[in-house]
Amino acid sequence: MIFVTVGSQKFSFDRLLTKVDQMAGEHMLTEEVYMQTGNSTFEPKNCHYQQFYDRDKFAEMVEKCSILITHGGVGIVVDAVKRGKKVIVVPRRAELGEHVDGHQQQLMEQFHARNLISACMNVDDLPYLLRMANTRKFGGYQSNTEQFVASVDEFLQSL
Repeated sequence: MIFVTVGSQKFSFDRLLTKVDQMAGEHMLTEEVYMQTGNSTFEPKNCHYQQFYDRDKFAEMVEKCSILITHGGVGIVVDAVKRGKKVIVVPRRAELGEHVDGHQQQLMEQFHARNLISACMNVDDLPYLLRMANTRKFGGYQSNTEQFVASVDEFLQSL
């Protein structure tokens, strides 16, 4: 099962939902797709969806999925990586009205560089990244909290 989540931001993220729903409708996805659509306005036609899942159901969906496609929220990305999930991150983009700034893209580039996720800067790359996710060996989670916090702090200070 593929799980798509766009977080709980007040902004819509129709760009991601539309692309995944289109792929499902064109039978490009071989697994069932479930979406948490959040505050988006798009209503999928080819995927199971719900605006929000409660905390327990959300955790269950993350645990069950073979691939997680998500926005660039650090909390969900770190949780999924800790669980050993294959994660494709499509960061929200400020210039498209999906967020207030570009921090999701900047952070996801760092996660991608460490081989923890696949960063998808263009939704048209999703079909390729999904095919690659099935064979790609992602780096595993290693508890390194102090060094990670220092690294993120250093990165944020450089902005």
